[in-house]
Amino acid sequence: MLLRMKTALITGSAGLIGSEAAKFFAQKGYRIVGVDNDMRSYFFGKGASTAWNKNKLKKELGKKYAHHSIDIRDENAVERIFKKYTFNIVIHTAAQPSHDWAAKEPMTDFTVNAVGTLVMLEATRKHAPKATFIFTSTNKVYGDTPNLLPLVEGKTRYEIKKSHPYFKGIDEHMSLDHTTHSVFGASKVAADVMVQEYGRYFGLNTGVFRGGCLTGPAHSAAELHGFLGYLVKCIVEEKPYTIFGYKGKQVRDNIHAYDLVNMFWHFHRKPRKGEVYNAGGGRQSNVSMREAIAKIEKLTGKKAKVTYKKENRVGDHIWYISDLSKFKKHYPKWDITYDIDMILKEMCAAALARV
Repeated sequence: MLLRMKTALITGSAGLIGSEAAKFFAQKGYRIVGVDNDMRSYFFGKGASTAWNKNKLKKELGKKYAHHSIDIRDENAVERIFKKYTFNIVIHTAAQPSHDWAAKEPMTDFTVNAVGTLVMLEATRKHAPKATFIFTSTNKVYGDTPNLLPLVEGKTRYEIKKSHPYFKGIDEHMSLDHTTHSVFGASKVAADVMVQEYGRYFGLNTGVFRGGCLTGPAHSAAELHGFLGYLVKCIVEEKPYTIFGYKGKQVRDNIHAYDLVNMFWHFHRKPRKGEVYNAGGGRQSNVSMREAIAKIEKLTGKKAKVTYKKENRVGDHIWYISDLSKFKKHYPKWDITYDIDMILKEMCAAALARV
């Protein structure tokens, strides 16, 4: 029976988005082929390992899930997987995800993010040209251009005037040029543009999703990556947390892993070629650092141990909210289902249960 099932290939399958996609598509009747070699533990240490989530997936999905611990840069290994299975969709979430870490090893960052993506694209073109190809990009492709917006400082957050065209969020037409991306942002730009090109030039059904803060209880968060997840972890475990710059008033939109994967599903049902979407919480789900801390303290009953460093991270955004209008226009049956309070309530409950 499994041989007749539709099959989804998911890279980074033990990560936040990969594991959510695995469970989502398994429930839709797909067999899941997961690729994850737990490079996250190399990037951020043993505490950020995704091994626990891989084991959880194996237990929950059983025979519907086949795991392969390979490096996405290994062309031969990737080729073998594509020859073994027939894929209906490829969901590429594997990446080096931190702009701070990228500066330590630019070659590793670029080969994982850019070359690894090219390996996946070429394998798809050769062996599964009719499959949908989903790429999790990032809002960091815009570099620090959002910081040029006329922001207004409030008591707990920076904000933009309601009369400004970007009040509802930043759209896909913001320039990627003449800006400081960070090394990470540059490697993701390379991958982002290549995914578009395989859609426009080769005619593949490729979709680029430029994520804001992607979040949920399955995040193996670390200091260098996973804003909300790491903040919740620090407060619950009563560990120190450092805010870098902008007075802690920097704003991020946060999209729950389920809502992002549901975007993938809608795109897959009616794919387009080389399309790009900003994918965050939008005006329905966003929060500043200060606001997040206050909300988590209230939910957990614990006081945050916060220190502040005046210098911000290079290329970091002061304010970023995604305009979701384009995706909603193309796929009007999709919408955000988790707002920021729902997200934090779920994450805090999960973190408290682990203590």
